[in-house]
Amino acid sequence: MTPMTSERRPLLRGLCLSFALLLSGAGLAAAQTLYFSAIPDEDETRLVERFSKVAEYLEGELGVDVEFVPVKSYAASVTAFRNDQIQLAWFGGLTGVQARLAVPDARAIAQGKEDPIFVSYFIANTDTGLEASDAFPEAAKGMTFTFGAKTSTSGRLMPEYWIRQETGAAPEDFFSRVGFSGDHSQTLRLVASGAWQIGALNYAVYDKAVEEGAPEIETAKVIWQTPPYPDYNWTIRGDVDARWGEGFADKVQAALIGMDDPDLLAAFPREAFIAAKNEDFQPIADTAAELGLIE
Repeated sequence: MTPMTSERRPLLRGLCLSFALLLSGAGLAAAQTLYFSAIPDEDETRLVERFSKVAEYLEGELGVDVEFVPVKSYAASVTAFRNDQIQLAWFGGLTGVQARLAVPDARAIAQGKEDPIFVSYFIANTDTGLEASDAFPEAAKGMTFTFGAKTSTSGRLMPEYWIRQETGAAPEDFFSRVGFSGDHSQTLRLVASGAWQIGALNYAVYDKAVEEGAPEIETAKVIWQTPPYPDYNWTIRGDVDARWGEGFADKVQAALIGMDDPDLLAAFPREAFIAAKNEDFQPIADTAAELGLIE
């Protein structure tokens, strides 16, 4: 065997070092944790219970560490996404639009099968005497009303849009007092207790309460529902491929669309997930701009 010359040894050492660094870089990318969050449309305890199981599922599908990070408000979910504290989020229609405007190349990748035709329920305390109807409840004029969170699509944006469309007036002019509960579950509780006479909330939260036999549904009844609109969506940052490898965002999309465990889907609750793209939520962006919620 020919002895290795002194000239070849440094070259070989350099190649070995480069290869080691390449492997090390790949290992670091694989070791990075994918953080995700969700708008706090329900109590934090329930959210952690729901999404910790989703994190376990995604870890198995993606081969990387995945961790759910709860946030305190809708605005905080957008801020965390913009600041790269989370790279993936289950947003509402409006928060998804806000997040994608804030992060270059961010994109919607999935939505619930039900989300292209989402609706909001208007509910009323039974003491109001208001009954369910296909027509907007004009008799609610002068009563008290609560939205959910200020940037909630189903708890504020679309209910406000339809109040203005149906009455020709701002909510503050049509109702005697207007407030914000913070989330859909709280809206249900406050209307049921009589703290607010009427409220607007995500239909799925109310239907879940009916399914579970929650006591609130005895004194808070649905009186009207909005026309359909696109809502919830999974949105991912535009720089994830640079961290976890080419095609990673598509891999996350495939994992979400492939989620078929009934227990996981029931946590949302959704029948299934389907592909989504930014253009699907243009009606939300247009409505938010019209109401001055985005520029």
